[in-house]
Amino acid sequence: MDVLRTPDERFADLPGYPFAPHYAQVCRGDGSDLMLRMHYLDEGPAGQPSGEVVVLLHGEPSWSYLYRHMIGPLVAAGHRVIAPDLIGFGRSDKPSPRSEYTYLRHATWLGELLFDHLDLTGITLVGQDWGGLLGLRLVGEHPDRFARVVAANTMLPTGDHHPGEAFLAWQNYSQQTPTFRAGKIVAGGCRTELAADVIAAYDAPFPDDTYLEGARQFPMLVPITPDDPAAAANRAAWEVLASFERPFLCAFADGDPITAGADRVLRKLIPGCTDQAHTTITEAGHFLQEDRGPELAAVVAQFISDTPIAENPR
Repeated sequence: MDVLRTPDERFADLPGYPFAPHYAQVCRGDGSDLMLRMHYLDEGPAGQPSGEVVVLLHGEPSWSYLYRHMIGPLVAAGHRVIAPDLIGFGRSDKPSPRSEYTYLRHATWLGELLFDHLDLTGITLVGQDWGGLLGLRLVGEHPDRFARVVAANTMLPTGDHHPGEAFLAWQNYSQQTPTFRAGKIVAGGCRTELAADVIAAYDAPFPDDTYLEGARQFPMLVPITPDDPAAAANRAAWEVLASFERPFLCAFADGDPITAGADRVLRKLIPGCTDQAHTTITEAGHFLQEDRGPELAAVVAQFISDTPIAENPR
C-alpha cells in the first residue's frame, strides 16, 4: 500500500472553513503495523451537560468542508460537533491503489475513529450519501453507541433491489470520465450556483489524479447485486435497524434523483421513524448541506431538542 497525504497548504484560507484540524491513527487493514492518519473536526463544548455529540458524515466526493454551514449553528445550540474526513478524502490519508479501499475497511476506519479513538456514546448521527452507507452500517453493528439518527439523502443498500438508473448513470460516469473533478461534481449536485473558490475548496484535497483513488473507487463499492462483498454485512445491519427504536429522522432534499424515495423505505422499516417530524428540505439537491446547510442544521437541532435521551444509551 502506498499512502499519499495532501500538503497542508492546500487547505489554507478556504472560504468559510476556519476550523482547527485534529488527527487520529487508524489501522491500514493490510496486515502491517503501519497506520493511516484520519482527520476530523471537533468543535464545541465537549462535556457540556446540556449538549449532545453530533457526528456529521460526508459522502462522495466531498469532505468535512461540506458541513461548514452547519457546524456553527449546532455549536451555538450547545452541541459538540465531530466531522470526520473519510480515508481517501479531505485532510485524511489517501491509500493507493484503488483495491485498498473496501466497504469493510471504510466502516472499520470510521469505527476506530468514533469508538476507539474518541470513545463516543450518545451519538446523534447525521449521514448523507456514503455518510449514511457507513453510518447506518455502524448503527447496525453498534446500536448502543447511538442516541438518534438523521438520514439525509442516503440509504443502506444490500444489492437485493435495483439501485436506480440515476445511480447507475453516476457510477458509469465516475469510471468513464477522463477528468474526475470533485468540485465540478459537487457543483453539479447542487441546486444553487457555487462560487469558484468554493468549487476549488472541494478540489483542494486532490492536487492531481493520483490522489483520487478513493473517490474513483467509492461508486464501485455500493452493493448493487445480492452477492456483493458488502451485501451480507449490510443485511445483518438491517436486522438490527429493523428493531432500532431510538429516534430516527429523515431529512431528504426535494431535488435529488439518486436517493429519491429512499426515505419512504427507511420510514417503513425502522421503528424509530414512527411519529417523527420527517421533513423535506426544499430547493436542495444531492448536496443539501451546501444548498441549505443552516436549514438542515436547524432541523437537526430541533430534532435533538424534541427527543431528549433520559440516560446515556451506552
